[in-house]
Amino acid sequence: MPWYSPMPSVNAGNPRRRGDRLFRAKECRECEKAFDFSRFSRKLHGVIDLPPPYPIGSPDTKNLAGIQYTFNPMETNVITFSVAIEMISYLVGGLSIFLLGMKHLSDGVQATAGERLSRMIAMVTDNRLAACGTGMFVTALIQSSSVTTVMLIGLVNAGVMNLTQSIGVILGADIGTTVTAWIVAIKVTKYGLLLLGISGFFYLFTRNERNRFIAMLFMGLGMVFFGLLLMEKGVVPLRSDEHFIALFSQFVPRTFWGVTKCVLVGSLVTAIVQSSSATIAITITLARAGVIDFDTSVALVLGQNIGTTVTAFMGSLGMNAAARRVAYAHIFIKVAAVLPAIPLFFSYLHFLQWLISPDTAIATRIALAHTVFNVLLVILFLPFTRQLSRLLMFLFKDRAAKTRTLTRLDIRMLDSPMICIEQSRREILQMGRVVGDMLIMLRGILVAGVGNCRQEVAELFAQEENLDTMQKEVVVFLTRLLTQEISSAIAKETHEQLRRADEYESISDYCASILKLFLRLHKARLSLDEEDLASVLALHDAVYAYYQSIYEAHQQRDVGILPRAYVQGDVIKRQFKEARGRHLVKMQEKQMDPMVSTIYPDILNGYRRIKEHLINVAEAVSGVK
Repeated sequence: MPWYSPMPSVNAGNPRRRGDRLFRAKECRECEKAFDFSRFSRKLHGVIDLPPPYPIGSPDTKNLAGIQYTFNPMETNVITFSVAIEMISYLVGGLSIFLLGMKHLSDGVQATAGERLSRMIAMVTDNRLAACGTGMFVTALIQSSSVTTVMLIGLVNAGVMNLTQSIGVILGADIGTTVTAWIVAIKVTKYGLLLLGISGFFYLFTRNERNRFIAMLFMGLGMVFFGLLLMEKGVVPLRSDEHFIALFSQFVPRTFWGVTKCVLVGSLVTAIVQSSSATIAITITLARAGVIDFDTSVALVLGQNIGTTVTAFMGSLGMNAAARRVAYAHIFIKVAAVLPAIPLFFSYLHFLQWLISPDTAIATRIALAHTVFNVLLVILFLPFTRQLSRLLMFLFKDRAAKTRTLTRLDIRMLDSPMICIEQSRREILQMGRVVGDMLIMLRGILVAGVGNCRQEVAELFAQEENLDTMQKEVVVFLTRLLTQEISSAIAKETHEQLRRADEYESISDYCASILKLFLRLHKARLSLDEEDLASVLALHDAVYAYYQSIYEAHQQRDVGILPRAYVQGDVIKRQFKEARGRHLVKMQEKQMDPMVSTIYPDILNGYRRIKEHLINVAEAVSGVK
């Protein structure tokens, strides 16, 4: 008796029609339950080809007529509502876990080695090869060229790097980002949940902060693998769904227009997801499942190279022209490389076929194609980084700012804490420079007389207001940073920067207060005698020299400044007491105007307060609370 029995069909006269269910299994010999094995029957009639989705011997394998065949409930010609829900759950959930894993992986690397990585980028010279190597190494570690580019935008915005240096790093990042494709190509997804479980256990229960961030790193890697596994399961029904196959057949790169459509689709999806790593992972997953072929995958990857520039472009919005040029350089390089590849696509495929054996696993071939394209891109553009920099400088010119404000700090950089710290550090150094300018300007006003320096007086008060604004913006920015998941070292540096910003702003307040005291004397048609003015100027010069030594230590991160600061501060303190003592003796010897006798000690006290705030800056530099 045959193991199958015929089932009537309205298309019985056309036994090779794909949509017919010609035969139904009458009985399964292992469990004696009825199953629909019509696709197996059609395989016997030569209608379709059925690659087994699971290895022989798995729990889903059934023995039919002495032949072992794999049966997968998700493998069906008709996607029912339940199958669609399960498929969407696998795809959306897998993609979300993959993206979250990429974030944890990047955060873990930045927390454990972020300071060294940011210094490595900041130390890049005009050497093209060094810049390219740095970008490749950093991106390979943090697994995101978008993060690297956003870091570059922040560094250029903060004045740490110039455009030519950043272009070299961008080119290196294009090669470094291909590591993600190789990780996906390696068939280790089945170990993702195990890696996630072990690293998650250490992340929850370890007390050492560094080990906790290392566990986060591996937890992110495990989530990447597990997310890929879920997405692979989610695309299984698509390879046999006729509607989906018909839809994808419209995006096959067989013609110039077909290649263009694939590139546009890859660009659009990557721009929406804002992660080329995720879209490349999806592409490899679809290719492994047999939904798309190698040619389509290569065309999609070309488009993904353009779509990944959206993240950098959005990160540059609202920043200065120098920072925007970095994003424009990233866009220009990608577009200029992909556009010629479209008409040369079929020649490029022939080159890949010569380079990669068709017998190689399709995931490996896609990863290698991605790497080859980006290596060729770097070879093409690396010799012309200076020319590209000059072109962008010509096209996008700087706009002169009327007033100095903290436009360089941007909360969109909070995903890169080390870049945030470097940005805010340079802004606080700028506050220190403004304080030095105010001290120099104040001395000039005292020597020339406030009545002869109306413009300088107005400018000094304007700088004091600017410092108030700068200090508020620094506080808002660093407070937002403290709400992120950052290491204790970054948190400590953040608190020290908040303290320095407050001290510099207080010094500017006392500079303005001293000037206001002299304005009161001028308004009352009074002035200090030559001896008192000489004492004030001598104290001013001592305080300014004190400022210079502490500000230099701040610039150079000299943690050993505190003992010298204490000694120098004591000298200024004695000088203050001597000047005050001479004034008291003078008050006893001759009659003085009451306003002069009260304002002069206040002026001296203002310089003493400036000295104390400078000591606080030195303590913050040394890490003393």
